[in-house]
Amino acid sequence: MKDLNTLSSAVWQDGEMLECVSVVPEMPNTASFSFRAPSEAQFAYHPGQFLTLEIPAPGQPGGVVHRTYTISSSPSRPRSITITAKAQPDSIGTRWMLDNLQPGMRIKAIGPAGLFTNALSDARKFLFISAGSGITPMMSMTTCMWDEGRDLDVVFINCAKRPSEIIFRQRLEQMASRTDGLDLKFVVEEPDRYRPWTGYQGQFNQLMLGLMAPDYLEREVYCCGPEPFMQAVRDALAGLGFDMNNYHQESFGAPVETEADQPELDDVVLDDDSSAEILFATSGVTAKVAETDTVLAAARSVGLNIPSGCTFGVCGTCKVKKTAGEVHMVHNGGISEDDIDAGYILACCSNPIGKVEVEV
Repeated sequence: MKDLNTLSSAVWQDGEMLECVSVVPEMPNTASFSFRAPSEAQFAYHPGQFLTLEIPAPGQPGGVVHRTYTISSSPSRPRSITITAKAQPDSIGTRWMLDNLQPGMRIKAIGPAGLFTNALSDARKFLFISAGSGITPMMSMTTCMWDEGRDLDVVFINCAKRPSEIIFRQRLEQMASRTDGLDLKFVVEEPDRYRPWTGYQGQFNQLMLGLMAPDYLEREVYCCGPEPFMQAVRDALAGLGFDMNNYHQESFGAPVETEADQPELDDVVLDDDSSAEILFATSGVTAKVAETDTVLAAARSVGLNIPSGCTFGVCGTCKVKKTAGEVHMVHNGGISEDDIDAGYILACCSNPIGKVEVEV
């Protein structure tokens, strides 16, 4: 029997292997892998950070691959550490783990590392937005705040293909059922067969954001998911006047360790002082406007009528053909990707960049 007075208080260092202690299936092709330090050292990290695992990969150079995984457990529970991994069709490392990693096996890890954490934030109100397995750092940060007994004020949004693919749903619902400070919002693309879904459905957009977190301007935002998803979130926030200094993101593909490694975001930032010119080709009328003016507003300013309804990119009434130039469009589902590829835009939510020509 172990002496409680001699249990290790050392902090795990990545020179020591990790020993797998459990593999918990979360959903198809997704599992949570928990590890301990054979020396019984404890784990110290910030919630939201990641580990890099060295995974056997027969046929690959050196016989191994290195893959980064966000830690889904909380540093408030330091005797074990957990990563949650989802295998994509072309996965090598994660596929090996799902097929082969079992309790008792040991694996090399590097870290923890990463800057994506709310541990050093002075904010009191948070908005966590994630898609798919991008939920893992949000789970770590939420669990840590919960364990520390903090007065939670978190709007937690997760987007998934269907309800059965929402990772950690039951655990999050259990926490939310014990406090009014954790507000869960799930968005799915489609319901599971024979199981009605009464929540949000479709692609995450500005309208959903306003309904889910009416006070989003007062919150610090943390976002994680595929790059197109994060781009859509950034566009939605910027278009609503959010202070992007309070926005933080992590990506599946490139977690960073230092500020110098942070990628530059090349988002379009509209400027009142930047001018644009729109030629309404069918009418032969030209409007000179600011970038912050929409095509619809520009048309009205020169006496042209583009039929419109919602003026928020939902109904699709103001769809027009763009024949030249570029616009920045942040819509809310009122236009299909096929129409966009064919050159159509929604006039109510499209801002001209430079010279633009439309068929009006």
